Amino acid sequence: MREIVHLQIGQCGNQIGSKFWEVISEEHGINATGIYEGDNNVQLERINVYFNEAHGNSGAGNNWAKGHYTEGAELVEQVVDRVRHESENCDCLQGFQLVHSLGGGTGSGMGTLLINKIREEYPDRIMNTFSVMPSPKVSDTVVEPYNATLSVHQLLENTDETFCFDNEALYDICFRTLKLTTPTYGDLNHLVCMTMSGVTTSLRFPGQLNADLRKLAVNMVPFPRLHFFMPGFAPLTARGSQQYRALSVPELTQQMFDARNMMTACDPRRGRYLTVAGIFRGRMSTKEVDEQMLAVQQKHSNNFVEWIPHNVKVAVCDVPPRGLTMASTFIGNNTAIQEIFRRVGEQFSLMFRRKAFLHWYTGEGMDEMEFTEAESNLNDLVSEYQQYQDATTDVDSEVEDEQEEGPSSPATTKVESRVEVKLETVTETGKEAVAE
Repeated sequence: MREIVHLQIGQCGNQIGSKFWEVISEEHGINATGIYEGDNNVQLERINVYFNEAHGNSGAGNNWAKGHYTEGAELVEQVVDRVRHESENCDCLQGFQLVHSLGGGTGSGMGTLLINKIREEYPDRIMNTFSVMPSPKVSDTVVEPYNATLSVHQLLENTDETFCFDNEALYDICFRTLKLTTPTYGDLNHLVCMTMSGVTTSLRFPGQLNADLRKLAVNMVPFPRLHFFMPGFAPLTARGSQQYRALSVPELTQQMFDARNMMTACDPRRGRYLTVAGIFRGRMSTKEVDEQMLAVQQKHSNNFVEWIPHNVKVAVCDVPPRGLTMASTFIGNNTAIQEIFRRVGEQFSLMFRRKAFLHWYTGEGMDEMEFTEAESNLNDLVSEYQQYQDATTDVDSEVEDEQEEGPSSPATTKVESRVEVKLETVTETGKEAVAE
């Protein structure tokens, strides 16, 4: 049995987490009191992937420094002890999933601290986060840009997969697609949970083509820092019109790639897909799934980078979510996600230039240097996404330029040689492809 240790931190993390348990319990036929009421043995077969629970309590008052350095640091050892206890009881621990927001104090500050601690103890396990990003127009907290930038700085180094959600994109889906006039956080969280459930469905139910957290990471992350994904879910239909909609693989595929279905407030059409994963659930033909996914790639070939030839991973699981005959979860690694980081970075630098609100952080023992480092790391990430968006398959000219310039100083020699080696290996594979 491959288990996942699930952690939820902060108000947002716990609200999503409690909804997630509702969805998972329902899928496995377990009622609110923990008694099995299902109708299918498949529900019980791999029930241990998630089930076992632990709790803790405190708050950091929207201050990342409190969550990461002072109050969070006092609490974190207790949490790590619980994590250790749960991990030791696992048969074969697949990894960890953490649900939190990046705009607050506890989820972002203590969340990233906990990730660091777990990473130290379990460096070879997958670390997966479902992170609620700050929204473009709606802000819950004034100091959101600070908290988010400091968090991304940590997530860049210490997670394998980060699924980015934001409230505005979720609100849009509720308004436009689901036709809910007054969406609540419960409705938004339900959308997040459908995606979370889809990501781990292959671990929990039998299927024709399996994808676990590690397979997902291996297929989705072409470069270690670019592991921020844009999730989506299909079918999304207004409650009144569900019975009129015939569900089919082409229908699911078309809706999955629809920009309005993305749970992150950035438009995938403005970037290019490095990689994509589609997790289909329900009784369907794998051949049809493969054909449809290939058709999308061919039809929108400009939206996929050409230097990763087969950049779509597919998984098919036999058991659909409750109340549906078939469904699919979309995970995209698209360069357009830089829009989120760019937006947060701009808001960060406006405040940081004037050192606004900084005393709350330095008062908890933080150094201004940490802010500067986090900001430049965020800007580097945006540049990396842009670089790979503009990259083409023709690498020969780039290698020649590199060699002509030559090392300018001893300090840069090491970096340049590393880039050259990387580019040369790409060139060789390119030549092989031509030879074929």
